[in-house]
Amino acid sequence: MAHAERGETFDDVWKQISNGLEQVFKLQNISPEEYMRLHAVIYNYCINGDPKEIPRQISRKATAEPYSHHQRININESNTTIGGDLYFRIKDYLEVHLEGIFQQGVDLQGESLLRFYVDNWKQYRFSSNTTNGFCHYLNRHWVRRVYDSGRKDVYEVYAMALDIWQSVFSQRLHQQVTSACLQLIKSQRQNDSIDIDTRLIRGAIESYVELGLINSEFVPDNNKRIAPRSLAIYKEYFEVPFLEETETYYRLKAADIVRYSGTEYLNKIAQLFDEEVHRAQSYLHSSTVEVLESKIEKIFLMDAVRTLAKSLVSDENITELAVLSRLLSRAPNAKAVLRKILEEHIHKKGIDAIARVSSTAINDPLLYVETIAEVYTKLYKFVQEAFNSGQGFTLAFDNTFREFVNNNAVTRAAGNTSKSSELLAQYCNTLLQKGKKKITDEDFEEQSDRIMVVFAYVADKDVFAKLYRNMLAKRLLFQLSASDDSEELMIRKLTEANGSMYTGELRTMFQDCVLSKTLSEGYRTNCESNKFHDNVMVLNSNAWPVSAPPNIILPDELKIKYDMFTKFYIEQHKNHKLTWLHQYSHGDLQILYTKPKYILHVSTYQMAVLLLFNKLDCWTVERIQEKTLIETNLLLQVLDSLLKKKLIKCPEIITDGPEDNFKETDIKTDYHIQIDKDFKSEKLRVNLNLPLKALKQSQLESLTHNLDRDREMAIQAAIIRIMKTRTKLNHASLMQEVIQQLSSLFQPEIPLIKKCIRTLIEKEYLELKADDKDVLCYLA
Repeated sequence: MAHAERGETFDDVWKQISNGLEQVFKLQNISPEEYMRLHAVIYNYCINGDPKEIPRQISRKATAEPYSHHQRININESNTTIGGDLYFRIKDYLEVHLEGIFQQGVDLQGESLLRFYVDNWKQYRFSSNTTNGFCHYLNRHWVRRVYDSGRKDVYEVYAMALDIWQSVFSQRLHQQVTSACLQLIKSQRQNDSIDIDTRLIRGAIESYVELGLINSEFVPDNNKRIAPRSLAIYKEYFEVPFLEETETYYRLKAADIVRYSGTEYLNKIAQLFDEEVHRAQSYLHSSTVEVLESKIEKIFLMDAVRTLAKSLVSDENITELAVLSRLLSRAPNAKAVLRKILEEHIHKKGIDAIARVSSTAINDPLLYVETIAEVYTKLYKFVQEAFNSGQGFTLAFDNTFREFVNNNAVTRAAGNTSKSSELLAQYCNTLLQKGKKKITDEDFEEQSDRIMVVFAYVADKDVFAKLYRNMLAKRLLFQLSASDDSEELMIRKLTEANGSMYTGELRTMFQDCVLSKTLSEGYRTNCESNKFHDNVMVLNSNAWPVSAPPNIILPDELKIKYDMFTKFYIEQHKNHKLTWLHQYSHGDLQILYTKPKYILHVSTYQMAVLLLFNKLDCWTVERIQEKTLIETNLLLQVLDSLLKKKLIKCPEIITDGPEDNFKETDIKTDYHIQIDKDFKSEKLRVNLNLPLKALKQSQLESLTHNLDRDREMAIQAAIIRIMKTRTKLNHASLMQEVIQQLSSLFQPEIPLIKKCIRTLIEKEYLELKADDKDVLCYLA
């Protein structure tokens, strides 16, 4: 391989380089050996050259103003760095070379000029790239250093070559070249069957895009080139006139197809849209395609969508809407208008459906939930078929459906959005508890899907969870579940929808029932000769929505059993504590003073009162309370229920009408209570174990109180989780993240979040940043 020796003059070096340039730019084959030789010549010259040998004037054109707008660098400004002379000699060569080619095409027009421009561009670009390769060290050695010294108008050799093309060719010919491109495009628009040479259009556009390189800093930096592409030249030379021409053409076209209507009009627009975008994608820069789509959308679709879409959506015309939605896949603005029209239609359908049944549905969970499910089934199918499951339209459906489920005639009449959650929980309870009509597991599978549809859209899922848990507790405690399989299925579906934390307590409750059965069997086995047949449920106090009532004095007959089981249980679970829940306990008593001997199914409170009459035939209300310690309001309800069933009687209660017209408040503490030995019933087994109003009211108040408290705790926990991760966060961002985290349970209100933040600051979990009171800091 030849090397430039230290004794070689600049002219010797330039002769070798110019011969290489002749080969490259006249498209003669250059061997890999020759390529590497040229690279070595430039490398050795830059390393070994003597600055004293640099000629003061390299050539006639070295001091002449170049075609480029860039300022010529004075060689003497960097006389300690070898390479500037070579750089400008290469530049002079390219200017002369291109000027000679340009003169060959000055008389060409139309497609001939376009072909001349594109063919020479491709050849020139290839040759310039090759030249840049063997000038690699010149770029690194001289261009880099001159650039770093403060000169910003020097580029690497390839960019310098593009700059010359811009000066010699593009600035002079771009109007004629672009005009030729637009004429070809117009011909194809007018007759799509015409086979035009898209390679020519694509080549011209590629040159405009590539020339954008010289509008930005482009110098070598080790292995990294600073070359952000600019589309300014492309937009000025081509995109602006192209879009103007396109708008003119299609406005005339719009006037021609306005005679079409309905599906025919949509199909015609869709055809034009598809053809134009297909052409654009085949030769335009990708950035223009989106602008082009917007331009066609504005011309053809905006007015059409506003008028035509309202009619199609109102009529739920699936066929024509499917055509329209496909057409709008590339038209975001018109698509947004269509989505808005769809949202209004869905909201009106839902609101109207609930309004028609609101007077009844507010107290009828089945009617309310099934009305919502019916609206969902119909509208969801319509959206899927008409809009081909488009994500934007499905999201619009979900958002609108959620809005009407939580804000409709029923929720407004109830005064809160949680009414939907309440009615859904009651609907679940109706299906899951024993009733007159038995539902098969297969039927419940279908109905549970309906439940989950409505569940997905209710906002206050925490309210649903609490109500569902209370109702499940009642079903499990009083053996009211129609099917254990259905109960498990429902819990599994809720878990899939909202996560295992959401249903953790429900699963624990169900598991407690299974364990309690095993425990009761063990207890019965432990008793001598199976003397006792009691079923005992042991509940996890953290999972069940129950609280211990005030203590009462149990009758001796009951206390024996309670003590026996307590001893049995504590022997097996030494670290556990049992708290008896008398309000949920019940049992059977047999009447021995009547014929037939009736069996009474009663609560623990009723049992405690009735067993007193084994000792005395008559008790005052005051003495009954002393002997049982049952709270006054609860005792009055117990006595009221027994009096109305004619199990007991009270001589002091006198009514003008039937005896069951009296109220519990009519019973006074000094009244006498006696057993009514004339008790009669059509059934041998009489169920008296009905929920007491005092307990129902207590549970309702507890639910409301606990809900507010639980929401505050959930918000505080979310704030701590977020702040522990972020350490520092401003108020607005923190509130946004809290809302995002908790939206699957409920919609936290801003005032409540602010209150929780203040609480955590007071508890010293958070503090305000000293120099910025809008920023919160986490205190570990």
